[in-house]
Amino acid sequence: PTPPDALANEKAVEVLRVFVVEGGLSFSFPRAFDDPAMWGMMLVDIARHAVRVYEKEGAMSEREAMERIVDMFEAE
Repeated sequence: PTPPDALANEKAVEVLRVFVVEGGLSFSFPRAFDDPAMWGMMLVDIARHAVRVYEKEGAMSEREAMERIVDMFEAE
């Protein structure tokens, strides 16, 4: 669902939509930012949220989850 703060702000713009399709990723997005560094900030923020979920669910520590994310980022 769309976050409440985005719904409440008429200037909010969706910048990324991602689906898992048959084990792969399917996504769409506009350029969205003038400075590509903003994509880096967004990707790091997504990673931080993701590692908290893994720790909260008891799957692994935040550190271990982040190491796995960084390893895959570097491999790709």
